[in-house]
Amino acid sequence: MLHLLGVNLPDRKIVSVALTYFYGIGPQTARKICSQLSLHRECKLGELTESQLNQLSGVLSEMSIENDLKRKVAANVRHLREIGTYVG
Repeated sequence: MLHLLGVNLPDRKIVSVALTYFYGIGPQTARKICSQLSLHRECKLGELTESQLNQLSGVLSEMSIENDLKRKVAANVRHLREIGTYVG
C-alpha cells in the first residue's frame, strides 16, 4: 500500500484507477493526470519511480481534492441555504 496525501493506494492497481480513490478525482481527471505525467495507460503504482511519485504528488497537491473539496462543497451548500435559494 502506498500512502499518498493521506490516502492509502494499493500498489497493484493501475495508476488511473488508483487515482480515483481520491475524493474529487474521477476516471477522466485521472486519465488527464496520467497523460500530463506521460504515464503509460497500463502502468501500475508499484512500477512508478520515486521521481514519478514526487511529480504525481506535486500535481495532486495543486488540485482541490479530499478535505479541501469537501469544505468547498459544504460552504457552497450552506451559502445557498442561507440565502434561501432553491436548487434542484
